[in-house]
Amino acid sequence: MSQRMPTVFVSHGAPSLLLEQGQAYEFLQSLSGLLPRPQAVVCISAHWDTARPALTGHPTPDTVHDFYGFPAELYEMRYACPGDAQLADALRARLTDAGLEADIHPTRGLDHGAWVPLRLMYPAADIPVIQLSVQSGAGAEHHWKLGRALQPLRDQGVLILASGGATHNLREAGRLAQDAPPTAYASEFDAWLHQAIETADEAALLDYINTAPHAARNHPTAEHLLPLFVALGAGGAGVKGRRLHHGYTYGILSMAAFAWGL
Repeated sequence: MSQRMPTVFVSHGAPSLLLEQGQAYEFLQSLSGLLPRPQAVVCISAHWDTARPALTGHPTPDTVHDFYGFPAELYEMRYACPGDAQLADALRARLTDAGLEADIHPTRGLDHGAWVPLRLMYPAADIPVIQLSVQSGAGAEHHWKLGRALQPLRDQGVLILASGGATHNLREAGRLAQDAPPTAYASEFDAWLHQAIETADEAALLDYINTAPHAARNHPTAEHLLPLFVALGAGGAGVKGRRLHHGYTYGILSMAAFAWGL
C-alpha cells in the first residue's frame, strides 16, 4: 500500500525563477526531499482557467511556454514527464460523482505554473503528471470541494500539488526591486494567511475576501489563490497546515508555501 501523501501549495512566481536561483528556487529544489516519493502528481495551476474543471489526458504532455518577454533560455526548457490518461479518467469520474462535472483535454500540455516547480522538485521528469484547471469565476468554496473530491487519491500515492501565489498583484509589479522588503499590505495578508492555515480556520479562509486584510489589493483577480483551496480541501477537514517556505520577490509577491498532512 502506498504511503499517504500530503497536499502542498507553492507560490511559483515568474518563469524566470528558474534562472534567478534565489531562496524560492532553493526551496523548491529541496521540497521533494521533504515528501514521500509520489506515484503520480495532480497539479492545480493558476494558469489554466476553464468554465468547468478540466484534466490533461495526453500520455506525453507538451511543455507550454505561456509567457512573453523572458530570456530565450526559458523557451528552450522542456519538462518531458509522462502523463497518466488512466488517472485522468478515474479523476473525472470521481469529480462527477461529487457533483463536479469535468472534462478531459486530449492535447493540453503543462503550463509554467506546473512545469516550473516540477522541474525543480523532480528534475528527472520520471513521475506521471496530470493538470487540473481552476475556475476563476467559481470562488473559494468550489475549489475546496474539488480538493475534498481529490482527497482519497492521497492514499494511492498521488501528490496534490497546488501552484499559484500567496499574494499576486501584478498591477503593481515592477515598482520595486526584486529584493525589496515586503510592502505592508502584502506582509499583512501573508501573515493572516499563515495564521489561518496553521489554526485550520477554514471559515475565515473560505471567506478571505471579507476576512483577510487587503484581500482585493493582494488578489485583484483570484486565480493565483484558488489552487490553495484545492490543497486545503484535499488536506482534510480541520487539519492544521504547516508553512514550509516564506519570502518575497519585488516587495509584493509572497513566495509562501504550505503543506497539509506533512
